[in-house]
Amino acid sequence: MSSTTENVNTNTSENILEVRHLKKYFPIKGGFFGGVTGNVKAVDDVSFSIKKGTTMGLVGESGCGKSTTGRTILRLLEKTEGDVIFNGEDISKYDKKQLRELRTKMQIIFQDPYSSLSPRLPIGEIIGEAVREHGIVPTNEYDDYVSKIMKECGLQEYHKDRYPHEFSGGQRQRICIARALALKPEFIVCDEPVSALDVSIQAQIINLLRDLQKDRDLTYLFISHDLSVVEHISDTIGVMYLGNLVETGNTEDIFDNPLHPYTKALFSAIPMPDPDLKKERILLQGDIPSPANPPQGCKFHTRCSQCMEKCKTEVPVPKDMGNGHVVSCHLYQ
Repeated sequence: MSSTTENVNTNTSENILEVRHLKKYFPIKGGFFGGVTGNVKAVDDVSFSIKKGTTMGLVGESGCGKSTTGRTILRLLEKTEGDVIFNGEDISKYDKKQLRELRTKMQIIFQDPYSSLSPRLPIGEIIGEAVREHGIVPTNEYDDYVSKIMKECGLQEYHKDRYPHEFSGGQRQRICIARALALKPEFIVCDEPVSALDVSIQAQIINLLRDLQKDRDLTYLFISHDLSVVEHISDTIGVMYLGNLVETGNTEDIFDNPLHPYTKALFSAIPMPDPDLKKERILLQGDIPSPANPPQGCKFHTRCSQCMEKCKTEVPVPKDMGNGHVVSCHLYQ
């Protein structure tokens, strides 16, 4: 289920980000001497690209490697193999000085807005700390700049002196967005930014992210397991299973015509707003295999109702089915 360069749009002039054959393995240590006995293959040969000013949704079950992919792209985790090309440069080769400069251009919004905020700092300091550190604006403009960013994210100036525990979940996530936005980034990894929020608040945060994207020409990698949210915000979608991308394409194409059996199973689980509408629910058999010992051939074959003999031994090659809709499945070879 390897993702090759077929997944990558080679028109680098319009791609702000290109990920090529990215791998992130975590060593397993054991035995009497504590040596490496194996690897957890969290991200296992992933390739994709994102055009400037667009959003790519990355979906899949918990533990499939979505968040690890995002953090490895940002170099919060160091890659095992592969290339990450940002604005035409391979940032995986950056030294500490270059990486420091890169931090202002690439940011992340974490899943849990409470644990990602320091309980000891007031909101104004949380948002402005990195602004001061990186010299984003002159000192005499600092206070006004922080106030402007807060207002843009739906926060009031008098919130500056309050602490995270004094805010609701939705307000805390606005603080996290303001903190990321304050550095004037070009690219933001949104790591399940609404999964911990009420449904009504989710809509407000999604609309805020869309407005900010339009106003500031931002590019998002939006990681989520909620397909209805992803459909609302994403231009393209990548479906991930056990460290691999099994299907990528435009949002409309993926939702109108899901091809991979795993994608079909995910989409069949989306709740229908009309109780009179019935659709067939595809139930996957068995448990997700361990990323430390993935199955041979197609990693999904142990749970696939359409499994063939060659699925058990041969890794499917990504195939473009038209309009950039790429699927890795022997059914389409």
